[in-house]
Amino acid sequence: MEKIIPKTVLERLPTYMHYLKSLAGTDVETISSATIARALDLGEVQVRKDLALVCGAGKPKVGYEYEQLVSDVEDALGCKTETKVIIVGTGRLGRAFLSYEHFDEYGLYITAGFDADADKVWECGGKHIYAMSELKNYCKENGIKIGIITVPKTSAQEVADQMVDAGIKAIWNFAPIKLNVPESVKVKNENMAGSLAILSVGI
Repeated sequence: MEKIIPKTVLERLPTYMHYLKSLAGTDVETISSATIARALDLGEVQVRKDLALVCGAGKPKVGYEYEQLVSDVEDALGCKTETKVIIVGTGRLGRAFLSYEHFDEYGLYITAGFDADADKVWECGGKHIYAMSELKNYCKENGIKIGIITVPKTSAQEVADQMVDAGIKAIWNFAPIKLNVPESVKVKNENMAGSLAILSVGI
C-alpha cells in the first residue's frame, strides 16, 4: 500500500533534495540523518522520521545509501513524472516564471502562458502565450492539472473559475486574495509582500 506522506513532510522534502543534490559529484556513498540534520539545521529525530516515510529506516552506524535516498526523495516529490503546468497572467512575474529554467528538476514544465491582454499574445522563453479564450481547450488537449495565477486580485477569482472549468486540480496563487474553489481543488497561496515583511521584523 502506498504511503501517505503528510503535507508538513512534503514541504520539507525539496530542502532535503536540494542538499542531497549539492553533494553530487563528491565521493559520498552513504549519508546519515545526523549529517543531514546538521547541514540543514534540523533536529535529527525529525529528519529520521521524515525519511522513514520516504525510504524506510537507514542502516545503523551507516545511514542511507546516497543514490537510493536521492531516488526515493525524487519519487516522493513526483520528480520522475513529467507534469505540465500553465500560467495565467504574463506580466513581469508571469514572464519570470515562464523563463525560469529549474522547475524541470522537480518534473514540472510550464508549457504555456495565458493573458487577457491581446497585446501579450506572443512567445516568452520559447513558450507561447495564448489568449484566455484558448485556456480550456489547451488544458483539455494537453492534460493540464496545475495552474499558476499571477494576475491582479480583481481578476484572480474569475481566472480560478476558468481553471476549475478547464479541469485544473491544483492552483499556485500569487494574487492577494482567498480563492473560492471546490474542495477537490488544491490551492497554495503565496504572499510575497507578507513574507518580506516577516523578514523585516527585528532587524
